[in-house]
Amino acid sequence: MKRILVTNDDGVRSEGLTALAAALEPLGEVIVVAPAKEASAVGHALTLHYPLRLDQLEPRVFAVDGTPTDCVNIAVAVVFKGLPDLVVSGINKGWNVGDDVTYSGTVSGALEGALLGVPSIAVSLKRTRERMDFADAARAAARVAERVLADGLPPRTFLNINVPRRVTHGFKVTLQAKRTHVTSISERVDPKHRPYYWIDEAQDEWEADERSDYQAVRAGYISITPLQPDLTAHRAIRTVERLLGVSAAPARKARRPGPEAAGKKSLGKARGVR
Repeated sequence: MKRILVTNDDGVRSEGLTALAAALEPLGEVIVVAPAKEASAVGHALTLHYPLRLDQLEPRVFAVDGTPTDCVNIAVAVVFKGLPDLVVSGINKGWNVGDDVTYSGTVSGALEGALLGVPSIAVSLKRTRERMDFADAARAAARVAERVLADGLPPRTFLNINVPRRVTHGFKVTLQAKRTHVTSISERVDPKHRPYYWIDEAQDEWEADERSDYQAVRAGYISITPLQPDLTAHRAIRTVERLLGVSAAPARKARRPGPEAAGKKSLGKARGVR
């Protein structure tokens, strides 16, 4: 039986996490290891300066007083005692598209899985002020997870899925959107006359690109963006060589693709997930 680790950054009691775990149950043994409290926007933080506690709340449900990255590592070392077959992080309350993936604890849960060599998926749903319905996002995650369990992913690759509030089309493979992002810092003073600060967004303008994750979800598609841990700006290598008058390290010899790379199946042109 396949073993599936489910985590998130909204906390172990999140409705999105519960919906995701339930949708994945038909695919194997699902074990939840998630933060004891909300850990949104912590990025890929790893706790190194204080001890972590692991509490079992229910059969196959565990809470860690740390970040999503902590949860994945504790799950592998303590709960699974080895690597699971799949890591799925979510369902996040709010999209993680474009540059936002660098802040996201949800995306970082899947990133950590990929770094450990496990096929991984992050799932996010558009946030609304009303009660959120995770059904479409859970079905989309289960459908993608089924294919990934069957066919795998390229090494050090994971999938970032974003789901609109209302799915009117099928899946669309996308790129990360780009935006102009300006942060606003608001300074205030507490009753003891000490300053404190709130960080907020002052400007948030997205570049128009039909291939982007942002455009896809705005148009009613379920966006799937393949991501990787490699942050190297490959197009800038020559520029930096000229800048410093040095040469880059020689490229590694490409490995011949293994048998797992053959026969990959497509998700197809699905028209929705209902």
